[in-house]
Amino acid sequence: MTSRLQASHEPSSASTPRRRTVVKAAATVAVAAPLAAGALPAHAAEPPAFLHGVASGDPLPDGVLLWTRVTPIPGAEPGSGLGPDTDVHWELAEDKAFTRTVAQGTVTARAASDHTVKADVRGLRPATDYWFRFTAGSVTSVIGRTRTTPAYDVSAGNVRFGVVSCANYEAGYFSAYRHLAARQDLDAVLHLGDYIYEYASGGYPETDQVLRAQKPAHEILTLADYRLRHGTYKTDADLQAVQARHPVIAIWDDHEVANDAWSGGAENHSPGSEGPYAARVQAAKQAYFEWMPVRPATEGTVYRRIRYGQLADLHLLDLRSFRSQQAGVGSGAVDDPERTITGRAQLDWLKQGLSQSQARWKLVGTSVMISPMAFGSVPAHLLGPLAELLGLPKEGLAVNVDQWDGYTDDRRELLAHLTDHAIQDTVFLTGDIHMAWANDVPVRAATYPFSKSAATEFVVTSVTSDNIDDILGVAPQTVSLVAAGAIKAANRHVKWLDMDSHGYGVLDVTAARTQMDYYVLSDKTDANASARWARSYRTASGTQRIERADKPVA
Repeated sequence: MTSRLQASHEPSSASTPRRRTVVKAAATVAVAAPLAAGALPAHAAEPPAFLHGVASGDPLPDGVLLWTRVTPIPGAEPGSGLGPDTDVHWELAEDKAFTRTVAQGTVTARAASDHTVKADVRGLRPATDYWFRFTAGSVTSVIGRTRTTPAYDVSAGNVRFGVVSCANYEAGYFSAYRHLAARQDLDAVLHLGDYIYEYASGGYPETDQVLRAQKPAHEILTLADYRLRHGTYKTDADLQAVQARHPVIAIWDDHEVANDAWSGGAENHSPGSEGPYAARVQAAKQAYFEWMPVRPATEGTVYRRIRYGQLADLHLLDLRSFRSQQAGVGSGAVDDPERTITGRAQLDWLKQGLSQSQARWKLVGTSVMISPMAFGSVPAHLLGPLAELLGLPKEGLAVNVDQWDGYTDDRRELLAHLTDHAIQDTVFLTGDIHMAWANDVPVRAATYPFSKSAATEFVVTSVTSDNIDDILGVAPQTVSLVAAGAIKAANRHVKWLDMDSHGYGVLDVTAARTQMDYYVLSDKTDANASARWARSYRTASGTQRIERADKPVA
């Protein structure tokens, strides 16, 4: 049995704000170098601890990435730089009792990587459950479970993912993660971005709505700040549970760095007072790759491809690192072919991957919605809240310029590629906007449903981040009924829209169809919130159309 160890990655760099109070935010500053490990305090003889759980991610047919973080001495919180380098032993076994260990090794948790460790284990069997744990000194971590993907040449019967997005620590409890952790039937959990939020405490949500305080209290700007914020999130018991139970496949959106981020800046970044944007991006990305069980396929990015046999290819996009600055709403710049949301190299990579895919289903993980949206018929009194949710200036709602609507040439080229090459069974999986949607993706929205649908899209709502009810302080099924009805009337490719709920999705893929089951939480402010099935929609193979399903798959 062979294994390969991989240390934490260090990618290269690529207020009362005027910001979206609901979906986006950040500021910036130059990266602060991590503190050098200082002299050990008197209690340094106490054993190390695993305070942030364990995780696995980016599964392959023959391997998986294992992750943990060691607290080497009391008080060595994330970002502090305190504590000695510490050897960590890892084990992977075919049984939870570890009587059949198949791989093991030792890696050093270093202050330079915030005492996080990764083990990239290979030589495993496809489509197999494994259990893993870490040991440092006399202390052993909790046991995690993971699962490899099917062999590339195998026609798997089905694959099932939990799907989540937009989890704000101060805005609610991560009950969605707890319910996904309780499921025994998932191959992986797909996180579509906004895994952390970078606001100051009380910046989003406002102070009187904060349920639990995060660290640091200020808006995160430096490498130490990003490390501490990631560490705070990973103290959450529900988050620890889901990452210990299922392998995680994650991409980022903007809040992992800054609100409405683009390649050269962000909506709320002020270089004069907050330092160079590139320095902040470097800090955010370094912390992300240290703290997340993710392999950077291209240095400093998260776009990559994970295959589930001949059933499904999962194409994961990075829609922040390469995009042009957002255009103004109503500006003809949204159609400028020189502007891009993907970058040329990534779009070519995606098109080639879709053309060459031998899988029945082409799943595309995109952090922002690709379906076109028109908002002309939305009542005036709802424009403000929707503008906050969708990242739009309140003066107009012609397009959502932070999403694919603001980069129409890239979308046109991608959809034309799908239709010109007769690429069927493409499904976009999306987060970002704190609402659940089930959409056809029309080639020409203005003439839909008489024009072609090139693909379909399932959008999951937020785990905790505010929706329209939270913004307005109203009960569900009040103003949302009017807003949802107006949006659907103006956008006939939208088959369903839930503007009220927080929750998660469960995506089940078979050769015949792909189905998303939408689950909603009883109350995001209740740490013991229940979950219930709300709706299901599916795409039958060969149709490129959404249809309602009358029950969840499981």
